[in-house]
Amino acid sequence: MKKFRVAVVGAMGAVGREMLKTLEQRGFPVSEIRPLDIEANAGKKVLYKGQEVTVGVAAKGAFTDVDIALFSAGADASLVLAPIAASEGAVVIDNSSQWRMDPAVPLVVPEVNPDALDSHHGIIANPNCSIIQMVVAVKPIHDAYKIKRIVVATYQAVSGTGGAAMAELTAQAGQFVRGEKIISKVYPRQILFNALPHIDVFLDNGYTKEEMKMVNETKKILDPAISVSPTAVRIAVFRGHSEAVNIETEQPFNLADVRKLLEKAPGVEVMDDPANLVYPTTLDADGKDAVYVGRLRKDPTVPNGLNMWVVGDNLRKGAALNAVQIAEVLVAKGFKPKAR
Repeated sequence: MKKFRVAVVGAMGAVGREMLKTLEQRGFPVSEIRPLDIEANAGKKVLYKGQEVTVGVAAKGAFTDVDIALFSAGADASLVLAPIAASEGAVVIDNSSQWRMDPAVPLVVPEVNPDALDSHHGIIANPNCSIIQMVVAVKPIHDAYKIKRIVVATYQAVSGTGGAAMAELTAQAGQFVRGEKIISKVYPRQILFNALPHIDVFLDNGYTKEEMKMVNETKKILDPAISVSPTAVRIAVFRGHSEAVNIETEQPFNLADVRKLLEKAPGVEVMDDPANLVYPTTLDADGKDAVYVGRLRKDPTVPNGLNMWVVGDNLRKGAALNAVQIAEVLVAKGFKPKAR
C-alpha cells in the first residue's frame, strides 16, 4: 500500500489535534506525520498513535518532502503558507476561509462534490463547518427534487471560535457558581446561559461574514441557483453545531420518500421519531463522524416546503474529518506520494 508523508499545520489547535486523531482512527496510510505550528509552539509534543511527536515550525522549506498538508492555522497563515507548501510539492487541504471562494480552488465535501477535486492546482479548500453538515444533509434532496431556497438558522458551539472561547465558557460557569462577576473577553457579550446572534463581523448588508459564507459556499458547492437566507447564532455549547433548515423544492415530494433518501445517503444518520423523543442533539454527535438529521416535517406555508433539524460535530465532520476524507478521495483518484 502506498503511504504518504503528512503535515498538520496548526497541530496545537483544537482542529489540528482532531486532524491527528482522525488520521489515526481512519487508518490513513501515513509513513511520516509532521506536526507544524508557530515558532512559539516549536518543540512541544503532540500524540500520534500513542507516541509523542515533536512540533516543528510551519515555514518555507518545511514542505519539501511532504505529500499532503492539512492546514488549520487561520486565514492569514494560509494566505502565506499554503502557496509555499504547494510550490514545494505538497497538496494543501486548507480549513481556513482564505481560499474557499477563489475560483481556481475547489471547495469540497466528499459526499457532495468529489469530482471538483479533479481541477485542483495544489490547494483544496475545506468549507465552513456549518456549510459542510448542511450540504451533506440536503444534497440527496436537491438531487431528487431540486432545491430552490434554503432558510437556515444555525446554533453553533463555542469550539468554532477556538480554545480560548471554550476556556471562557468554562471560566464563566465557575464565576457563576462562585457568585463572581462574569467576565467576557472572547465574545462581546456573556456566552454562558446565552445565545448571541453574532458570529464574525457584521457587514454593510446587515448580515455577518459567517452568514454570507453560508450563502456563497452553498452556491459554490451545491448549486449557484439556490437562494440561501441565513442567521448564525453562537450558543453556550462546547462542541457540535445544530441547524434549523427550511427547504423549498421545485418538485413535490413525499415525506416518506425523503426519509428513505436520507437513510441511504452517505454520511447521514436519521434520528427522527419524535413520538418517542428521538431527535439529534449535540451530545449525540459529539466525537461522531455522521451528520444527524431529525424533526422531518412538511412546511404547510409554502409549496414543496420541508423543515429539518441537522446536527454535526463541528470539529469532526465540520473540519478534521472532511479534510481527511478529501485526502482519502485524492488517494482513491490515484494521487501518489513523491518519489523518495
